[in-house]
Amino acid sequence: MADKSSFSATGTFLLKNARIPVAAMGGTGGRVEKLDISVVNGAIAAIEPSIDASVGGTVYDCDDGLVLPAFVDIHTHLDKGHIWPRKENPNGTWLGALLAVQSDRENLWAASDVERRMDFALRCAYAHGTAAIRTHLDSAPPQHEISWALFEKMRERWADRIELQAVAIIGPDTMLDPVALDTIAQQVKASGGLLGGSVAVYDRAKQAMLAVVEKAGNLGLDLDLHTDETGDPAAHALLHLAEAVIETGFKGKVMAGHCCVLTVQDEQTVKTTIDKVVEAGIAIVSLPMCNIYLQDRENGNGAVRTPIRRGVTLLNEFKAAGATVAIASDNTRDPFYAYGDLDGAEVFREGARILQFDHPQDQAWDWVRAVGASPATHGDFAYKASIAVGEPADFVIFRARAWSELMSRPQSDRIVIRKGMPIDTTLPDYRELDDLMGRPQ
Repeated sequence: MADKSSFSATGTFLLKNARIPVAAMGGTGGRVEKLDISVVNGAIAAIEPSIDASVGGTVYDCDDGLVLPAFVDIHTHLDKGHIWPRKENPNGTWLGALLAVQSDRENLWAASDVERRMDFALRCAYAHGTAAIRTHLDSAPPQHEISWALFEKMRERWADRIELQAVAIIGPDTMLDPVALDTIAQQVKASGGLLGGSVAVYDRAKQAMLAVVEKAGNLGLDLDLHTDETGDPAAHALLHLAEAVIETGFKGKVMAGHCCVLTVQDEQTVKTTIDKVVEAGIAIVSLPMCNIYLQDRENGNGAVRTPIRRGVTLLNEFKAAGATVAIASDNTRDPFYAYGDLDGAEVFREGARILQFDHPQDQAWDWVRAVGASPATHGDFAYKASIAVGEPADFVIFRARAWSELMSRPQSDRIVIRKGMPIDTTLPDYRELDDLMGRPQ
């Protein structure tokens, strides 16, 4: 395969002997085809089994290497990212994470702090091959005034590299406070964002969901909510969200993340919830790495033990029922998840392992849509995450030739092509943030 340093500066070349999943070209199913890709002036001009090399431009041989669309990361937390060195999770639990982030936010989240960490995270994502990101922003007042203004600035700064969307995340108490909810919703509308929140076990969960759905409907906003991020079977926020969407006739897009509790609920509750989600047209995003890190740590006495449950939702069942499904990074190097780097290839690899969508093998490649076309379409991104004629040449070239090869290594030698040009895939050094973390410069 060609070294990226040999690509020309014209954005015109012929990529030979590329292996491309049909699902990455707008189709469905698990088939992979060996094809040539002609790129002219940064856009895909042709995709054929064999293209004459005399068409012009430089010829590069993939040597049967896989080519995937640049990634779409539909659920992240750029405002929280990379605070772990100064604010660890004391016990690895969800509550420990919530309290640690709250403390860090209240004391340190000035615009300059969030801006530097957010820019660092975006540079990581870009180097790994991500073209579109949706981030949730902690929006409890007064943070909403800081983070949303900063997000608008970052969206403009990164417009030609990563397409950005943002969602307000608030708690159920705020959802049920008409004044606070309206204040935040008006900020979201002014910034071109989405309305959201987080609800799990809460005695007025249905009322909270009705309030946020009605507010979004009145203002013409789409919705993206954290639902049932818990192992407590008493949580029914996802079902309440679906009911609220149906009962109000809400017409916007709705996404629900986490939905962990379904793994511990009875069969009838699971069926009812999935059926209602499909009826309501709600898309589901699983966050496998964060969920496997946080869920099932609670044990009541502080003793270390091995987790029994993975914590991820029933994503295979949602997909089989007809729901739009996605997987995403979620948190990175903060109290909710101590690791991660906004790497779409890592999300896809770990998703396959944790969610077990790797069998049957002849259908597994259809899941590439979960980090590409499915969230791109649901989110109405301009970037479509499809290797198709007329689309920008935004893709990632791997040495790996098959599923097992792709899943077995971190693919650090990948080549990332954006608008027909190879980009610098050098990752930023963590030392850049040392002064924010209380470390010596």
